Amino acid sequence: MQTPTTAQLRTAIEVLKSLRKRLNEHAAHSVMQLPETRLGDDYAARIEARTIEQERRIDGVISHLDGWRSELLEQRKQRVSHRV
Repeated sequence: MQTPTTAQLRTAIEVLKSLRKRLNEHAAHSVMQLPETRLGDDYAARIEARTIEQERRIDGVISHLDGWRSELLEQRKQRVSHRV
């Protein structure tokens, strides 16, 4: 497997950020559609909890990818400075 480029990692990060935004929008829309009843409130709480957990997972992946991207950029800087 080839190491991705920093541009590919940046693109992956942006895609994940878009996914995070879409999850939020979908959850908000779903909650708005629920009836204002105890059952609706319970279901809304579950939707919100699930969304928060998905956001945490996405944020974790974003953090890992961003760290990897930073490492690759640092390696590139070191290779350039050794050539000069």
